[in-house]
Amino acid sequence: MTRVRAVGRPATDDGRVARVGGRRGARRAAVTAVVLVAALASGCAGHGGDRHDRVPVPTPPPASTAAGGSPLAVKIDNVPAARPQTGLDAADVVYAEQVEGGLSRLMAVYARRLPGAVGPVRSARESDLELLGQFDRPYLAFSGAQRKLLPLIARAPVRSESPDRAAGAYYRDSARAAPHNLYLRPARLLRSAPGAGALTTGFRYGPAPLGGTPVASRTVRYPAARFTFTWSAARHRWLIAMDGTPTAGTDGPRPAPPTVVVQYVGIRDSRYHDALGNPTPYTETVGSGRAEVLRDGRSFAATWSRPAANGGTTFTAADGGPLDFAAGQVWVVFARAA
Repeated sequence: MTRVRAVGRPATDDGRVARVGGRRGARRAAVTAVVLVAALASGCAGHGGDRHDRVPVPTPPPASTAAGGSPLAVKIDNVPAARPQTGLDAADVVYAEQVEGGLSRLMAVYARRLPGAVGPVRSARESDLELLGQFDRPYLAFSGAQRKLLPLIARAPVRSESPDRAAGAYYRDSARAAPHNLYLRPARLLRSAPGAGALTTGFRYGPAPLGGTPVASRTVRYPAARFTFTWSAARHRWLIAMDGTPTAGTDGPRPAPPTVVVQYVGIRDSRYHDALGNPTPYTETVGSGRAEVLRDGRSFAATWSRPAANGGTTFTAADGGPLDFAAGQVWVVFARAA
């Protein structure tokens, strides 16, 4: 029998407890905790080695999505202790960003389908709000944030869904060590996947452009992390390795996107720091710059443009025409511009 701990008020990366929603959120979390304890006391059932708990937790009905469709964005832990992750293969877009100490973190965006679980879930950053501005009031699932950042999240055009606001949508896997054990059940936030129309990223999909340079693999390095994408002709996709270890999932095939984008952006210090005093990087996704698009075993030089925070990002090929991506999942790795 898998033991699953009730989710209370989560700790942020700097070790402080996150509070979203103030006293109202605290009362809601307290009521939910009582329900969870009562449910766990009645026992739980295992299913063929599935490590996710099966205890029903009463939660309010998910909110209806907007007419244009509100996708789900989940902040996902990416240190070695957090791997293998759950739910990555189902994402439409996966963003990789640099965080404190030169490490990396992921944000997975779901529109076409929702996996049964996603995680481990970790905390939000200031630049996440700028990145998410290209979607229609997306749901943002995160473990918490620094107290000074919480008012900014509350004012942002996102549906913030931390465990303090939606405790019944989260659970902790007792087989993993905290803080790398918090997971989300997407179906408890959204009734159904909003569909492809919610992907207002500005990306275009179609046949490969002419030209390009054949490439077997491509590595993007952060100060304390690295991503390597290796072309698989058999799968017609890019196989991912993180910090030299092949990326795997707990709930499906190995994540392998048909398209990988290396987007060169400004990365500066934000006004926030972690508990050790390391500045939190701010990834600037509004503006323009150069990019490299990997698809069909080739590398294509490109430029990216996002004039405003409430718009998507377009990619232009060297000949001045739009650069189409291959159909399927896209990974966007933000790298520091020279």
